Amino acid sequence: MGMMKDSGRLGIVKAVLEHPEDLMPLMKMKVEANKIKRQIPAESHWGFAYSMLQKVSRSFFLVIKQLKPELRNAVCIFYLVLRALDTIEDDMRIPIDTKVPILLGFHEHLNDRDWHFSCGMNAYKVLMDKFHFVSDAFTELHKSYQEAIKDITMRMGAGMAKFICKEVDTIDDYDEYCHYVAGLVGLGLSKLFYASKLENAVPNSFANSMGLFLQKTNIIRDYLEDINEIPKSRMFWPRQIWSNYVDNLEDLKYEENAVKAVQCLNDMVTNALVHVEDCLKYMSALKDRSIFGFCALPQVMAIGTLALCYNNVEVFRGVVKIRHGLAARMSDQTKSMADVYGAFYDFSTLLESKVDKRDPNASLTLKRVNAIKKACLSSGLLNKRGFYVDERQQLYNSALIMLIALLLAVFFAARMVK
Repeated sequence: MGMMKDSGRLGIVKAVLEHPEDLMPLMKMKVEANKIKRQIPAESHWGFAYSMLQKVSRSFFLVIKQLKPELRNAVCIFYLVLRALDTIEDDMRIPIDTKVPILLGFHEHLNDRDWHFSCGMNAYKVLMDKFHFVSDAFTELHKSYQEAIKDITMRMGAGMAKFICKEVDTIDDYDEYCHYVAGLVGLGLSKLFYASKLENAVPNSFANSMGLFLQKTNIIRDYLEDINEIPKSRMFWPRQIWSNYVDNLEDLKYEENAVKAVQCLNDMVTNALVHVEDCLKYMSALKDRSIFGFCALPQVMAIGTLALCYNNVEVFRGVVKIRHGLAARMSDQTKSMADVYGAFYDFSTLLESKVDKRDPNASLTLKRVNAIKKACLSSGLLNKRGFYVDERQQLYNSALIMLIALLLAVFFAARMVK
């Protein structure tokens, strides 16, 4: 165990020496994470809710901190309710004739503290077994929040039930599935923002695109995990796309199909890019700074993830993720719409540089990338941003690097003494 910890520390030191611009954001993220833990409410049901949120989604736990307390509580419960619904959908051990009625009726149990359904694994099983704590917290929310959460839960459950018995064949099916499991999240959050009186109503199409862009990014990134799911693989890539490259979706993971796999991957990324302009319009309309920060970071992470995944065969070998230090820098420095436009412009430029003119979808990919870059440029805000994806253009001399190494050594030595 000690050797594993030492290896982890050395990995952090190596990463920071390679990217010294990441050091301060990483340290800030660590401080913020500890601060949030101390803010978990004392009441048992709220303590359970926030502790469970941290366990089932550390990234969401960190980003929700930006919201004001009343709205933060509503969003926390909204997320846990939908996570519970998703746990039921994901558990492949539940017979279909049992699963479908539960998905359809789940919204009716939100006020029922005596209801629970045991399924899922690890933290998700705890969430389901102790769902009465979530019900207790739900009943304390303002009625407008309760109505929004219940409505979205009912619609999502119905959509999930529909796709239990239906495969994702066409691109229309793909968009419909993503609407049910993520677009409705965007609509639900917009309802909560409006109920808080901090934001105006927004077009449903924009809110839907916010969810679809994130969901499609996850589906692309998680190909290998989903296809290797036990006891049964989960297939979300639409047949209309993958059948142009292979006979079976699982064939994409085999090395002999690497060229076709990457072409299919690029097709999927190009499909996801169509939602970006709606996302930029949605974020630019937000008035409340805390809500803006909550919404903006996941979108910036998504465009960054797509830029890394594009033309990258490693998607079929493991998980392609943004390095931790860059994610910390995004969290620390995405403060305004100028920063969002800057990040989308930079990552679109990175994606553009990876386009192979021989790729079957190269012209469409470039068309969509250029549309994104044009939207960012026409905002007139790029020169006001504080965030740049690649800050290594700044000069980090050897003295600074030595100072960083010394600070890290002192930090880890202090932790070992403890």
